[in-house]
Amino acid sequence: MCPADTSSTPPSPNEEDIRREVREQLTGAGGPFAVTTETVLGEQMEVFADRKRCLRELLEMSALYGDKEYIVQDDRRIRYAEHVHLVASVARSLADDYGIQKGDRVAILAANCPEWLITFWAATSLGAIVSALNGWWTSDEIKFGVAHTSCKLLVGDAKRLERVAGIDLGVPVLQIENDFEALLRHREAKLPSIEIDEDDAALILFTSGTTGRPKGAVVSHRALVGFVQTNTMHGLERVLLAGKLGDAPAADATAPPAPAALITAPLFHLSGLYTGGIMMLATGVKTVYRTGRFDPEDVLRLIEKENVTIWSALGSMGPQVVSHPSLDKFDLSSMRNVGFGGAPTSPALQEKMRKAFPNSSKNMGLGYGLSESGGLGSGIGGRELNLRPTSVGRASVTNEIQIRDEDGKVVPDGTYGEIHLRSPYLMIEYWNNPKATAETIKPGRWLATGDVGRLEDGYLFINSRARDMILRAAENVYPIEIEHRIDAHPDVAESAVIGVDHEILGQEVKAVVVVQAGTSPTEEVLHAWVGESLASFKVPSLWDIRSEPLPRNASGKVLKKVLTGESEDDLIDE
Repeated sequence: MCPADTSSTPPSPNEEDIRREVREQLTGAGGPFAVTTETVLGEQMEVFADRKRCLRELLEMSALYGDKEYIVQDDRRIRYAEHVHLVASVARSLADDYGIQKGDRVAILAANCPEWLITFWAATSLGAIVSALNGWWTSDEIKFGVAHTSCKLLVGDAKRLERVAGIDLGVPVLQIENDFEALLRHREAKLPSIEIDEDDAALILFTSGTTGRPKGAVVSHRALVGFVQTNTMHGLERVLLAGKLGDAPAADATAPPAPAALITAPLFHLSGLYTGGIMMLATGVKTVYRTGRFDPEDVLRLIEKENVTIWSALGSMGPQVVSHPSLDKFDLSSMRNVGFGGAPTSPALQEKMRKAFPNSSKNMGLGYGLSESGGLGSGIGGRELNLRPTSVGRASVTNEIQIRDEDGKVVPDGTYGEIHLRSPYLMIEYWNNPKATAETIKPGRWLATGDVGRLEDGYLFINSRARDMILRAAENVYPIEIEHRIDAHPDVAESAVIGVDHEILGQEVKAVVVVQAGTSPTEEVLHAWVGESLASFKVPSLWDIRSEPLPRNASGKVLKKVLTGESEDDLIDE
C-alpha cells in the first residue's frame, strides 16, 4: 500500500503555518473534531471528544438519508431507510432462528453483494462479531477460518460454499441464494437495543500469518467508527487547505454530481468494508458494486452510467483501467476523487490516473495502514501528494508513528527502521493467538508493523522491498506459507518464495525450488500442488527449478536478495 521511496520536497514555511492553523481550527477546543485525551485499553491516548460509540449508532443515523440510494448492484437498488429495515429484520432472525447473541461469531463467505453488507450490519447491531472470510480461500482455508473463530453461523453464497460441499463444518450454513429471503420476514422489527461498548469486538479480519496460517485481527467498534471520523476530518481539512492555498478545483458552471462511490475491493478486505460498507454509509454516499471478476471496461461503463465520483484503484485495478483501449469511449467527467492502495503506486501511475480522470487530478490520495492498525495510520492527498508522490503522508489525527531499530529504540529522522503505529484504533488482539499478539502489540499498545520505512519532516516513506511480504494486487502474500506447502512435495528439497516487480499487479509471486536428486517435477505439477491447498493468488506464477542449494548466510538464513538479483554476493550477512 505504498509507493517506492524517494526524497521529499518541503513546502514553504508559510504553507506549514496555514496547515497548522487549519488543523487547530478543526481539532482544537470548540472545533468540529476537537481532540481530547482519554484512557483506551489501559493507555492514555488522543481521541475525538464528540464521537459515536458503536457501529449501530452509525446505522441509526443513516436512516436520516431516507430515499437516497445506498447499495446499487446490477438491477438492485437499496435505499438508506429501506436498508435499515432490512438490517433490523435480519438481526431479529439471526437472534431468533440461530441464537446469535453478543460476542458470538458470524462468518461471512461471499462475493460483494447486498446480503454481505446487510448481514454485517445485522450481526454487529446485535453485538456479535463478524468473521470476514477471504472469498478466495480454498476448502482447507475455509475450514480453518470457521473452526479457528468458533463461528456460530456461516453465511455464504453458492459459489463459495461449493468449495466445502460435503464437508461438515460443525456450524449451521445459510446459503444466500436460497435461505436469505426468510430472514427478511420481520417487517416491523426495530434495531436491537443491546448495550455495546466502543471497545467491544466487532470484526475479525484475516491477515496472512508468518507461521503458515492466517491470523485474525480483532477490530473494535471504536476502530471502525474512528475510521469514519478520522477520514471525514482529513477530507474536510484538505478542502479547507486547497481553498486557502489557492489550489481548489476551478468552479464548475454546472452542479457537481451527487457523491457516488464505485467499490471494486472485496468486502472481506479493509479497503472494501471500511471505505465502501461503513464510511460511505455514514456519509450518505451511493455505493455501486459490480458482479463477477474484475473487468476494466465494465468499470468504465459503470463510472459513466452511475456518475461515479469516488473510486479506490486498489492494486492492479488502476493500471488495468487507464491502459484499457476503450478508455476514451466513456464519459469519465463525474470522477472527483481517486484513491490508491494495495500495491506500490508509482508517480508514473499517479500521473496516468490524473490524465484519465482530469476532474480528480487535484484530489487524489493514498494511505498506509494494516488490518492490525484499524485503518489508516497515515494519509496524503491533493497538493501534498503532488509535492511528495512517494510518501504515504503524515500520521492521521489521533495516530502516532515511530521508527525503531532492532533493539526497539526510536531512530532519528531520515533513518530506516521498523514502522510502529499507535492509536485508539489498533486491533484488540489476534483471535485466540496470544503469542502472536504479544509479538506484535508492544508495551504502550504500539503496533510493530514489520514494515521498514523512515520519517522525514513528519512524512512517512516506506521501503516495501525490505520485507519478505509480497503485495500482489492488493493481497498480502507471506512467503513462508507457500514455502511450507512447496516443501511438503516429495520431490522438493527446499524452496524460497520471493516477490518480483509486475507492471499491473505491483508484485507477482516467484518460487525458487531445489529438487531432490533424481527427480524432475515440472512447473505444472508444482503449480497444481500448491493450488490444492492455497488460494489462487498465493500460487506462484513464476518458477525457477534448480538442483543447486539455495544461497544462505552463516546462520543458515536464505539470502533472498541474491535470489531477487539485488545482491550478487551470496555471502553477505544481512
